[in-house]
Amino acid sequence: MYVFLPSTVPALAALLDAGRLEGAELTAFTAEPGPGGDLEEAEYDAMYAAADASLGLLAQVPGAPRRRVVLAAEMPDHVVEHEARHADGVARVSVRAGVPYKKLRSAHVDDADAAEDIARAAADPSSDAADEHELMWFAVQELRHLVEESRM
Repeated sequence: MYVFLPSTVPALAALLDAGRLEGAELTAFTAEPGPGGDLEEAEYDAMYAAADASLGLLAQVPGAPRRRVVLAAEMPDHVVEHEARHADGVARVSVRAGVPYKKLRSAHVDDADAAEDIARAAADPSSDAADEHELMWFAVQELRHLVEESRM
């Protein structure tokens, strides 16, 4: 199952160092369009649901770079448990196993220029400050460079 996991730059760095994302239960989002629904649109919505959850993680880590991070991974169905399905074709799920690096397919991250707006959105969840910023796509091979760039 293709899932979108909310994250932060420090958590991404830890994943790269350890070779896996650990956690007893990791919150994620997946696309589940209804009959006649658009899978691509539902995946986009699931990615941004994870981006919204990333804001909550950023609020808990004051020193983290103010960039939303969403990790896309292909996980076996038996480790993914559904929690809630939203009307827009997005399902909130729990990943009941660590996510190995080899299961990552991509990452979606804010441009560094969005930091001020992302900081405002992390501080005030009702803010729409992050709404105008599109996440950028990164191949798995680019993630180490992304982390190093964010530390500068």
